[in-house]
Amino acid sequence: MPHIPGVAPLRMLLAVMVAGVLLLPFAAVPARADMRVCNDTRGTVSIAIGYRSDRGWQSEGWWVASPDECAVVYAGPLDARFYYLYAVDDVNGGAWDGRVFMCTRDEVFTIFGVEDCLARGYERTGFFEVDTENRTDWTLELTEAGVTGAIGE
Repeated sequence: MPHIPGVAPLRMLLAVMVAGVLLLPFAAVPARADMRVCNDTRGTVSIAIGYRSDRGWQSEGWWVASPDECAVVYAGPLDARFYYLYAVDDVNGGAWDGRVFMCTRDEVFTIFGVEDCLARGYERTGFFEVDTENRTDWTLELTEAGVTGAIGE
């Protein structure tokens, strides 16, 4: 076979590309580490989260999850053991709430601090505690009966 300049490097490049494609399914996929809330109800739910941040207590909302969908309410590895959630059924009414009070508002929000919510123009809302057992990934399921299926990795 005659030598054609540039063909050998092209063949080598093609061989490397083919090998890369063949090995792609075996490549390491980074583990997902998030706080997810899944909606196992018939209605759309809105979700807020509260947690201790570098600036102190912080509450954020709203994430919306349609029936049979999940929302990532905290992206990235969880770095605390306890997080606090509040969710409301936008269609049928009712809420998943608790006794840990944080500030919220009707519009999308990020609020620092949990004191004097009303005086600062916010609502005072009861969140429920989620114990992640110091895992970096956690999923909760909201059901008609309450919160179930707490799963961590």
